[in-house]
Amino acid sequence: SDKEIKKTGEKIKIKTIKLTPGITLKDFANEVNRPTSSLIKFLLGKGKAISINQSLDIDTIEILAEELRLNIKLPIKKKERLAFRRISRDLRPRPPVVTIMGHVDHGKTKLLDAIRETHVMESEAGGITQHIGAYQVDYKKKKITFIDTPGHEAFTSMRARGTQVTDIAVIVIAADDGVMPQTIEAIDHAKAAKVPMLVAINKIDLPTANVDKLKRQLQEIGLVPEEWGGDLVTVEVSAKMKTNLDELLEMILLISEIQGLKADIKCEARGTVIETQLDGRRGPVATIIIESGILKVGDAIVVGTSLGKVRAIITDKGKNVESALPSQPVEILGLSKLPQAGDEFFVVENGRVARQIVQERILQLESTKSTPTRHITLEDIAKRIEEGKIQELKLILKGDVQGSLEAVSGA
Repeated sequence: SDKEIKKTGEKIKIKTIKLTPGITLKDFANEVNRPTSSLIKFLLGKGKAISINQSLDIDTIEILAEELRLNIKLPIKKKERLAFRRISRDLRPRPPVVTIMGHVDHGKTKLLDAIRETHVMESEAGGITQHIGAYQVDYKKKKITFIDTPGHEAFTSMRARGTQVTDIAVIVIAADDGVMPQTIEAIDHAKAAKVPMLVAINKIDLPTANVDKLKRQLQEIGLVPEEWGGDLVTVEVSAKMKTNLDELLEMILLISEIQGLKADIKCEARGTVIETQLDGRRGPVATIIIESGILKVGDAIVVGTSLGKVRAIITDKGKNVESALPSQPVEILGLSKLPQAGDEFFVVENGRVARQIVQERILQLESTKSTPTRHITLEDIAKRIEEGKIQELKLILKGDVQGSLEAVSGA
């Protein structure tokens, strides 16, 4: 039934519709007489990637109801009402995603290499690990995903992006150097991302190592180690000697167990781009981490203003697979162009829907662009610098991967 109410002098129609558990976006669109494409675009703006045949949960229905001025009538039976909340929610435990951060000379890369060398699966022994910006290791029949972010000051923005998808931040600090400005910077990123922190005190094999001094430095910046009555977990390791690596992994698993990390495997796959590069042979290549759902070869995806059909999924061991699970880092091929590191991706119903979404995004970007600046010669630049008219000089940067370029340009 339709009702009319008066609000600030204008008549607003409110339609009452009755829903049943399992209603898809397509059926919902037919029920309210709206194009599915407009509902998909609206939900995308709210951070929800819903495909045309996907069942709607109560939260999504409430968002749509508010936008479309609908009065939703839910089933009276409690069992049926609860079914709405279970729709498209098959939560399964997932591996933790760990970002390793720290000062450039504190052995972050060596620690990552040591963990990788020590804990590759037997079936993968002898296989060459690809450098894709992230990788998985197996420990006690459980998986841990590590994100490898550059350690130099110029890569601040990349570290910030890394912590957006991470569950645990491991801050690597050398026992001989102690806390450095870049260490504090990494700690601040972890705090801003509100993720649990674990400090790996590296290089304990050195005669100049001073663990107590380092812990005092941590205490001075408000991070009190557990053994001193605080809640900061610290593990003393040596990447060079491969000392206490198991203890480090044990603590990572313990923290992740407390977090109760889970992901929905029934929803459409979505996740984040970690790194990108343009390969002369393979075309645009993106390293991604799946956050929910299962990504499959052949899926139509949207990443920023890039789109495509997943042509290949390649693991960090260089193996071609048909699908990728939550928390798994993989390379994907088949994108129309290079996305940006940090872009979110999601699977859509087909290429037509992907094109609609990307076209809409491009139009939005173009509408916000300012008038392009006129190209000037080197002589013009020199003259304007002398006159003090130029405060900023625009440059073209080239690098091996998109993530590095982004970080350098933001330095």
